[in-house]
Amino acid sequence: MVHGKSVATLVAGCVVAVGLSLPARAVDVPQSVLSAACAVPEVDVATAGSLQQLGSKLKSGQPIKIMAIGSSSTFGIGASSRVHTYPSDLRPLMAVALKSANITIVNRGVSGEVAATTAQRIRDEVEVERPDLLLWQLGTNDALSRVPPTEFAETVNTTLDWLKENHIEVALIGLQYTSRLARDANYIAIRDVLFKIANDRHILYIRRYAAMQFIARTRRNEHLLSADQFHLNDLGYECMAEQVAHAVVTSLFVKRFRPARQK
Repeated sequence: MVHGKSVATLVAGCVVAVGLSLPARAVDVPQSVLSAACAVPEVDVATAGSLQQLGSKLKSGQPIKIMAIGSSSTFGIGASSRVHTYPSDLRPLMAVALKSANITIVNRGVSGEVAATTAQRIRDEVEVERPDLLLWQLGTNDALSRVPPTEFAETVNTTLDWLKENHIEVALIGLQYTSRLARDANYIAIRDVLFKIANDRHILYIRRYAAMQFIARTRRNEHLLSADQFHLNDLGYECMAEQVAHAVVTSLFVKRFRPARQK
């Protein structure tokens, strides 16, 4: 369940008075549209990305479809119910922020998948659904499965090339943060490879690791993980949805992002 306060703040923060006319000039968006429980510094939410095709479709008043694909964080393992997954939490945030838009969000998460498996599904799902925006959550299972970073990078780059050829815009959602994996060399290597790919390609990248790490270090009473101390709980999914919504809406309304300074 998304906090009412966060929805209201998101509305104000995204300057809904623009009415989805999405003017050619950039409009001002506050540094944060996140609820108190999920707020993190702007630099820890996302790095640079452009969603020009999505913006054009919204400007013309056409319906849009967003597909969320990935592993357990997309499927919603750890949530109290299917209505508390991040794609479910994302829907009302996007619907309110993009007030007059007809938005559909589909959840295509499969728990346990590595990027190579999801990459094949992406081709199949895109052919069927033809989404306007693909939210690809990835990396955690590759790191835990000890997939070599070079192999992971090849999978991601090949899939991004295919998506570009098929005119599908994409945002990448990075690995989650847990204290027990913060010093795992392969985990950090996969995180850094994904960051570099997104940065080099100027793809919108939701910095989930940085956001969760900030909350863990500064607000120890805000617990984002379920009892297994790995998968997210309802608040964790809510924060993930808010951060994705913030990143996507900011990409639509602001032409320039602050340069990425850290992973």
